[in-house]
Amino acid sequence: MCFRKSNRMYLASLSLQNFRNYRKQVFKFSENTSLLVGDNAVGKTNVLEAIYLLASGGSFRATREQQMILYGQELGRVVGMVGDLPVGETGDELEIVLTVGEVQGERVQRKRYLVNGIAKRKMDFVGRLRCVLFRPEDIELVLGSPSKRRGYMDSVLEQVDREYRRSNLSYQKGLRQRNKLLERIREGEAERKQLLFWNRLLIKNGEVVEEKRREWIEFVNQELKEKKLELGLEYDKSVISEARLSKYSEAEIAAAKTLVGPHRDDFMFIAQRKGKLKKDLGIYGSRGEQRMAVLAIKLAELEFVKLKTESKPVLLLDDIFSELDHEHRDEVLSLLEKQQTVVTTTDEHLIPSKYKKKVEMMRLG
Repeated sequence: MCFRKSNRMYLASLSLQNFRNYRKQVFKFSENTSLLVGDNAVGKTNVLEAIYLLASGGSFRATREQQMILYGQELGRVVGMVGDLPVGETGDELEIVLTVGEVQGERVQRKRYLVNGIAKRKMDFVGRLRCVLFRPEDIELVLGSPSKRRGYMDSVLEQVDREYRRSNLSYQKGLRQRNKLLERIREGEAERKQLLFWNRLLIKNGEVVEEKRREWIEFVNQELKEKKLELGLEYDKSVISEARLSKYSEAEIAAAKTLVGPHRDDFMFIAQRKGKLKKDLGIYGSRGEQRMAVLAIKLAELEFVKLKTESKPVLLLDDIFSELDHEHRDEVLSLLEKQQTVVTTTDEHLIPSKYKKKVEMMRLG
């Protein structure tokens, strides 16, 4: 079904079967804030991972689908009931089925996407639930590899922009095929003129990916400027064009890899104070500066999703309060009433009583 426009997205329930440490479990969420409390390793983050999976089609920590399946099982399932507020009509049932590649001796898909029981392509599934995730490990956006930052840009843009999903998927498929062709050319099994088709495909889709990423970077920088933060993102774009592909053609054949294009993009967190030089927070920033930079970009992400979809996403906060100072903890807590939020913590006392009165608490373990 098509949702009518409203100002808040709502995840009513989540059903897990053979997912991580859950054999069978159902969670029902508040329209406002749900607080999941429990010791480490009881499965709090697994719940957020399942929600994120329904929103993005992928995990924020698993590198392979089978890692999310309960050990010893062939199949896992995540089902969420999603609608828009105010509640007044039936929402969509979103389902992802994960397998180890074989069920009862038969080869099957490792991941299937279904909406109301009907199989969908990932491109048509993603975006029906939208969420923003904030967790301590997000500091890797500053400290980690460029692939981490590219993956983050993809996760934001794919949830809100169908054209980006289509172009990025086509680009990635074309990239794999072009790299295979480069290897065949290197081995003398194919001719260079065969690159022409893949060059055009990559340029066409790569230009869309680059433009959407640039738009997102500019939006974030404008948000940071309006908040008078001495922080910005600097887009390190790897332009793809006929001229650049031609320039690097010999090196690409030797390496059997495409050396230019958005698959090599990056961005940096830059601090700039008046009268002082800019500095890359990934190299020169303190731990505190790096954490605050991640918080700032996540708050900008919330605004970006709202702007693009005219609906507030579900906010997922994974045990972050012990990592923030008092001032920034209050800044995050002030968001709780503005959209549906799911929070995990090992210590409920980190949530001030004035906020705790307004949340529904679930104890795990």
